[in-house]
Amino acid sequence: MSKHLTKRAEDYSKWYNELIVKADLAENSAVRGCMVIKPYGFAIWEKMQSELDRMFKETGHQNAYFPLLVPKSLFEAEEKNAEGFAKECAVVTHYRLETDPDNEGKLRVDPNAKLQEELIIRPTSEAIIWNTYKGWIQSHRDLPLLINQWANVMRWEMRTRPFLRTAEFLWQEGHTAHATKEEALAEAKQMQEVYATFAEQFMAMPVVKGAKSESERFAGAEDTYTIEALMQDGKALQAGTSHFLGQNFAKAFDVKYTSKEGKLEHVWATSWGVSTRLIGGLIMTHSDDAGLVLPPKLAPIQVVIVPIYKGEDQLNAIYDKMKPVIEEMKSKGISVKFDDRDTMRPGAKFAEYELKGVPIRVAIGNRDLENGTVEVARRDTFEKQTVAQTELIDFVANLLDKIQVNLFSKALAYRNEHVTKVDSFEAFKDVIENKGGFISAHWDGTEATEDKIKDLTKATIRCIPNDAVEEEGVCVFSGEKSTRRVLFAKAY
Repeated sequence: MSKHLTKRAEDYSKWYNELIVKADLAENSAVRGCMVIKPYGFAIWEKMQSELDRMFKETGHQNAYFPLLVPKSLFEAEEKNAEGFAKECAVVTHYRLETDPDNEGKLRVDPNAKLQEELIIRPTSEAIIWNTYKGWIQSHRDLPLLINQWANVMRWEMRTRPFLRTAEFLWQEGHTAHATKEEALAEAKQMQEVYATFAEQFMAMPVVKGAKSESERFAGAEDTYTIEALMQDGKALQAGTSHFLGQNFAKAFDVKYTSKEGKLEHVWATSWGVSTRLIGGLIMTHSDDAGLVLPPKLAPIQVVIVPIYKGEDQLNAIYDKMKPVIEEMKSKGISVKFDDRDTMRPGAKFAEYELKGVPIRVAIGNRDLENGTVEVARRDTFEKQTVAQTELIDFVANLLDKIQVNLFSKALAYRNEHVTKVDSFEAFKDVIENKGGFISAHWDGTEATEDKIKDLTKATIRCIPNDAVEEEGVCVFSGEKSTRRVLFAKAY
């Protein structure tokens, strides 16, 4: 397969799909809309998972696991949630196959093995979890209950794209129960902050923190808090959400606790999640026409050392020189690979690691051995520098930090250049069609206006920013009074 990628400017969607395959991240599977995440792609997810899991535990959460299958009666218990996901549900109706008497060697569903109650393959786990919490919560001493699970879910999407929208995806979902409304609200907002910190400090992806409009909220939530990122093609990506569920699920599943005063009260709830969609966000925030660009904190390989040699003696001499360097880098927490494959020329290796987004490449040949130097190339800018071997470890450690900062700064500059204030619908349409990005505009607060703008421009309200200030104005579409601006964009 050719390593050449379609240029982003020519066809961004094609570039994205090609990059995922050629950088060895994932491929389509035999199941429509589902993907196989390959080892390199899964290694990125494992790094994300590791950092997020640490952050969750630092904020007092514990991991558990709940069943994949949800009885239909439980799924229906919270009506808004059930209605919101009904069209995306895969349903299990039978539990056995049998040999088909009319088609030798084939199997069919055993008509006598129909389930008494149909089972939903979870699109989200609120129903099964809140049915379980009913048995775990009796007293105020049992609260707060702070649980997270790492799992897979299935949403039968009709139009899929690897990582961004697949029928099955990996995610984490937190589900918490609290004694008071204030505690639950504080939890939902805290998890929005955790997600924003992870996105900016590890993914080097700047985000806007805000609340969703009523029509964009999670099904069954009273408020949804979101982090919104901007991709290189000017489209927004909802990167993570945290939901204040009020008492909706507690009432649907009759989850009550005895307060300190001896009163029986319904608990207050939150749920929150991010998924393998973050890998799509990572790709589209930083990558270029040469391939993947990874922030060092999430790169499976942070440094690759490519020996340039003739014959086994030269290779052994290079390896002997680099072995203590590699060991010291690893002791400092730097992931490093020494690529001594004899099946590829150095130039082909350079191209492969550019495509895979390895942040730093170190090349060392026979002349470098004599001079006590190496060549260091950084993936984000393609700059090369000759560095003394004695200074390599400190140089690499500092350079990894610089690359991490540079990627965030570059993405932030792009995002800031693509937040446009508009005060007329003509200007709104012009920006959506010709510039893209976030549009900061007044909105009258009605769903009718929101729907009309979406119909006419395909732009949706991404969020009402947390830092939105009161500002007298008129709605960009209806001309009705408005007191603050919201962010619109086309989105994935």
